[in-house]
Amino acid sequence: MKRLIPIILSILALASCSGTKNLVPADVDMPEAYMPGLESDTASIADLTWWEFYADSTLTRLMRLALDNNRDLLKAAARVEQMRQLYGIDKANFYPEIGGMAGASYETNNYNGAGTTKDPEYDLKLPVSWEINLWGSLSQAKRAGAARFKASVEDYRAMSMTIIADVAMAYYRLIALDNELSIVRQTMATRKQSLEQAKIRFDGGLTSETVYQQAKVEYSTAASLVPNLERQVAVARNALTLLLGEYPREISERGDLALNVSLPEKLPAGVPSTLLQRRPDLRAAEQRLKAAMADVGVSYADRFPRLRLGFTPGFENESLSDFFKSPFTYTVGSITGSIFDFGRKKRKYQAAIAVYDQSRYDYEKAVIQAFTEVNTALATYHHVQQARTLKVELRDAAVKYVQLAHLQYRGGTLNYIDVLDAQRRYFDAQIGVSNAIRDEYLALINLYKVLGGGWSTDDSAAI
Repeated sequence: MKRLIPIILSILALASCSGTKNLVPADVDMPEAYMPGLESDTASIADLTWWEFYADSTLTRLMRLALDNNRDLLKAAARVEQMRQLYGIDKANFYPEIGGMAGASYETNNYNGAGTTKDPEYDLKLPVSWEINLWGSLSQAKRAGAARFKASVEDYRAMSMTIIADVAMAYYRLIALDNELSIVRQTMATRKQSLEQAKIRFDGGLTSETVYQQAKVEYSTAASLVPNLERQVAVARNALTLLLGEYPREISERGDLALNVSLPEKLPAGVPSTLLQRRPDLRAAEQRLKAAMADVGVSYADRFPRLRLGFTPGFENESLSDFFKSPFTYTVGSITGSIFDFGRKKRKYQAAIAVYDQSRYDYEKAVIQAFTEVNTALATYHHVQQARTLKVELRDAAVKYVQLAHLQYRGGTLNYIDVLDAQRRYFDAQIGVSNAIRDEYLALINLYKVLGGGWSTDDSAAI
């Protein structure tokens, strides 16, 4: 005993040293502002719930359909349930395992010709085994299971955030194509009138055939755009229904692209450090880092012996008549562990540390990427607003150009080719404004997403 006590104390002292205390923590210090000169504001547009941020009732209805039916989101919910059940196993490992055994045997023996002996046996036993959490292996496994379960919940929320943004972008692309198709058809109607007037003037000998053919070319050019635009509308519509988890169908109820509504020039983005709380993908990466740290603790504890206790109560007798008069008990305690494993468990422990370092780098990269996404989204939103302003000015100038060209043509001071040039410029300017407004909405949606907007705890209630 005098020799065993120091050995046991040494093992306990070694095991009490945490195998995770020397792990390098993640470096997630971010700059104080997303962009130089940007004022810090504790408020953020990401604080708004998605049904508050998106005011279009048709769009929010489509978003709710997507949250209910999107297959990627349903798959993420199933993943949450899987991790919940696995976490339940880690918690249950703290409790004893109770088994059951009922059996009957009939053995005959005839040793050395001394005669046949009969040895019947009947058993009814309830073996109980229990592993003692001596070195914290079970505790660390429970921490790892909890972290992985929480990571799956955050993955579900991140998927919700992505689905909300994707639905919004698909919706605005669709209505932008509707608007572009409407512009083309209006242009066709105008050019058809011009074509009819050119034909009348040509038939009356007032103009040459060149003018008539020019008008015909302009009308045909506009008409040739329709089939491709209708194809793009069908593709965009199908992309939207796929997000909704539905087969292709017509989405009859959809809004218009507001051409005269200006989006806010500046939007509160919040403090960069709050991204760690707002963005569920960052919280998921943090939970995976915690799980990897707990795995290091498990592999460290596995280097020490395991203590298991066993107790088996029951009945055992050679006849059934007095079976319940023959109680049986069996008690055992065992300490098992490797004496020489030639470095296997140490290498497993070192490998777990390497896995932790990989998770740490993944987390740090995710934080840097999130900050970069916000910086890019803010710059994009600013520049698309500038582009929209310039496109609107170009359209307004093109309208006046068309009006003046018609007046001068009727007055005989301008050639018809100049009128057509003015019409083409006005047509292109209209399309440019429509696309610029679309890009402005897409930039706003992306900014809301990268700031962590588009999910809520209400959406997570189903999981």
